[in-house]
Amino acid sequence: MGKVTIKDVAREAGVSISTVSNALNDVDVLNPETKAHVLDVAKRLNYVPNLNGKQLKSGKTNMLGFFTTSVAGPYFYVLVESMARECDRLGYGLNVFITKDKHVIMSNILGRRVDGAIIYEELRIDDQDIASMAKDKIKAVFLDRTLENETMGSVVFNSYAAGYEATKYLISLGHKRISYISGVDTMLDSVRRKEGCLAALREHQLPIDEDYVLQGYFEEEGAYNAVKSFLHQNPGKIPDAFLAGNDISAIGCMKALKALGYSVPQDVSVVGFDDIDIAQYYSPPLTTVRNQIARQGYLAIEHLVRLIQKKESGKIQELNGELIVRGSSQVKIDRYASPDGG
Repeated sequence: MGKVTIKDVAREAGVSISTVSNALNDVDVLNPETKAHVLDVAKRLNYVPNLNGKQLKSGKTNMLGFFTTSVAGPYFYVLVESMARECDRLGYGLNVFITKDKHVIMSNILGRRVDGAIIYEELRIDDQDIASMAKDKIKAVFLDRTLENETMGSVVFNSYAAGYEATKYLISLGHKRISYISGVDTMLDSVRRKEGCLAALREHQLPIDEDYVLQGYFEEEGAYNAVKSFLHQNPGKIPDAFLAGNDISAIGCMKALKALGYSVPQDVSVVGFDDIDIAQYYSPPLTTVRNQIARQGYLAIEHLVRLIQKKESGKIQELNGELIVRGSSQVKIDRYASPDGG
């Protein structure tokens, strides 16, 4: 037998199609016995309502979409969990779309498969796409990309300030040769953290050596390989400190340093970003800039639902980081100074 239709339920229950529809949609025009009978027949036949039809009539799906290229790693675990909780609280479901195919993304958004979209910055939705979304009055909130119009807003982490403050902290410990482990150069977070780091170095008139900017791709393995390769090729240029684009990169960096016989923080200080769960339990515990990941997810959903309900226009909400000092950083010890300081 094929898929059970509303006609099958009506025939089996001995009632009209409109009576079945009223019973399924809880329209208060039937006597309780008829409604109970119809629902019992629908259940016995395993009838599944055609949600697409209902959606076409109402224009609503009660689903929100999160569009991203990946959900790997602790950052996304916290973010998605936070968004799902807030969706549940507000009466929405959350669909997670993992794709790099812009056609898939735009067809789902413009095709109204969801009532609103949370879009992760790495997807590179361009100005033409934004214009199409604005024209169709699509409700969307971007993460870590600044955008503000009638139907779209942003929740961003102030990565520039975070990079600047983390670097100033390392400079205050006496570190002068600071290496930055970059993430992905197309991502705003990565670019702004690096810019903040370089600004602090310039402000303190410390040399900016391009060799000290490594590519770690926000990955443990990427950072591990970048640090190991750099130290093999430049044995006389070990930095005083590494500032990694995220905590996963910082852990990869520490593993590489340990593999080459260096001690953290006695020989080299290491600082990360995000304050993921493992950061406090790693050995040594990681000094990091706390990113309010769960709050970012909560604010994104809250803003999106208010856009859908037409209770507010798009706006930019900015979150600041907080430096959490732990055991992976310490005051620089000049091991090569003579006892008299010469």
